[in-house]
This record gives sequence, C-alpha cells and structure tokens, in this order.
Amino acid sequence: MKILKQDRKTGEIKLLMQTPDDLWHLHNLVEAGDLVFGTSFRREERIRDKLRPERMGKKRMRIGLRVEKTEFHEFTDRLRIHGLIEQAPQDLGEHHTFNLKIRDTLSIVKEWKDHHMTRLNDAVKATHEPVITFVAIDDESALLAQLHHYGIEEIAEIRSSGMGKMYPTKGGRDAYFDEVLAKLKSMELGDALIVLGPGFEKETMTDRIRDKLPDLAPKLNMFPTSHSGMLGIQEGLKGGMASEILEKSRVGIETKLVEQLLSEISKEGKYAYGQEEVKNATGRGAVETLLVTNEMIRNREIEAVLKDVENAQGKVVIVSSEHEAGRKLTSLGGLGALLRYKIQ
Repeated sequence: MKILKQDRKTGEIKLLMQTPDDLWHLHNLVEAGDLVFGTSFRREERIRDKLRPERMGKKRMRIGLRVEKTEFHEFTDRLRIHGLIEQAPQDLGEHHTFNLKIRDTLSIVKEWKDHHMTRLNDAVKATHEPVITFVAIDDESALLAQLHHYGIEEIAEIRSSGMGKMYPTKGGRDAYFDEVLAKLKSMELGDALIVLGPGFEKETMTDRIRDKLPDLAPKLNMFPTSHSGMLGIQEGLKGGMASEILEKSRVGIETKLVEQLLSEISKEGKYAYGQEEVKNATGRGAVETLLVTNEMIRNREIEAVLKDVENAQGKVVIVSSEHEAGRKLTSLGGLGALLRYKIQ
C-alpha cells in the first residue's frame, strides 16, 4: 500500500492498492460512516418524455460515498464498499458500490485514531514483505498454499496414484512429484518456499526442487510435521517454523501470540480474556500485550481500552479472524491479554 496524499486538516488520506493484502487492510480501515472518494461509472439517463426514457451510456466520474458496509472477497482480489452517494455530478442520495482491486486508488475522510494509523503504517511497511509458499506433502497428496495477512490461501491440491478430482496424476510416484514441480514452476512463490510433512516425501520433494528447479534453492526450507495438508501448515505455524521470513510474517506473529495466551490460560498463568477481565487488567496497568480481533476493534467500547493499554506502555496487536488463531481468539470473546503479572 502506498500513501499518495495525507491532509491532516481535512482528515483525508489517499491510498494506492498494490497487493491483495492491501485490500484486506482497507477492509479493516474503512468503517460505516466514513466518507470515501473514488472514480466509478454511472449511467446517464436523458428523459425525452415521461413514458419513454432514453438510456444513455455509462460515464466515468468521481464519487463521494458515505459508507454503509464493506465486503471483502478473500481470494478474488476484490473489495466492495457500499454506501450512499453524497458528492457526485448526479444521483445524490442513491446507493452505489465501489469494486476495488489492485492498482486502484481510494481517498478516505474520517477521524483517524491511533489503531487506524498503526494498521495503515503496518500495511505500508508490509508491501515489501515476501509471500510465503507452502508445500505440505505426504504419500497421498500435496497441498500448495500461500500465507497472506488475512490467512492461508489454498492454491492447489495434487493427489498421488490418480486420486482426487482437482489434480489427479498418472504414472505413479515420479509423476506425482513432477506435477508438484510443474505447479511450483508456474507460480509466483515470493521469497520463501517451505516444504513440510510427516514422512520421507518432504525430503524427496526438497531434493527434487534443488535438482530440477535450482533457482529456488535459496528460498527453500524444510520442516517436519506430524500432519500434512492444512493441519500440517497450522502445526508448523504454532511450532515456529525455522524460517526468519515466517517469524516476521503477520499470521505467524498472531498465531504465536494466541497460542501463548492459550498456554497461559491452560496453566492459570498471566492472562485475561473477555471484556470484563481485560478491562479489569487494563485498569490495573497489568496488560503487556492486548490481542483484539479485527471485528472486535470496531466496537466503540473497546477504543478506550486500547488507548489505556497504549498509555500504560502496553502493545496492541490486531488479530485477523480469517485464520485459525483468529477464530480461537473470537471464541474467547475477541479480546485477550498477556499480563505483566498474575491477577486473581
């Protein structure tokens, strides 16, 4: 994401979307009641008489939209912003939808709070962070997936011995590995490739990548897990895969913190979760790290808690509810805290 314009007096910030993750960040930045500006098409209509209106072509225009809701389509690289037209050459008061994609721009006018600016600055920094690609493999199937800020995207599943409908293979074991290689060769892998799984297939796959796709060798990491597929990827995230890039990734950080919270809960340690417990801990200045889901942060009652935590030199981490760790935090009320000391 790139900031093209920032006007502190009017509260307007103009943004350029550069990656799919930017659309996810924008989904969390734009809230009901905000005023957003973008270019879109509206149909001109010229009425010659009351009975037979003449429908005209669509005209491109700048539209100011008072936001009612946003919809993020995870794997189609689209963000839909719905609202009422407040500023435009025509159709004032009518409903309209911006369909945003990569390389689109949007201006947002709102009261920018600290947590908004934190997410915005994180998004700007994250533009240059690498995508991490996984191959979770065993003797039956290989799942190819990529790590994004909003969660893990499944790219393809390739099955051995002709099993499965998506990517069936013919020709046995060699054909199975060769098909995985072919799929990897066709993908944008980013700066890290992690091969994981429970058996010897991960070693075989790693060796074949080094042999047949030597350009990928500097990106390659191998990690043993007791499961393959999505379970194996989640296991690796929880266990802290031996990759400096993964340690820096947003989902990896969020997963580690949520697992740390669950560990403190299991041993009756330094934790709080749910609004009442967290507010109590915040009032005592005990919160070291506050974990809040992207859905809960829209709750007006939580804003004061966030500010109190930051004023007490605590850290606030916004956790996406689109991946497993975020769903676990949601089950705890969407709010949890790692404490400086134990509270009875």
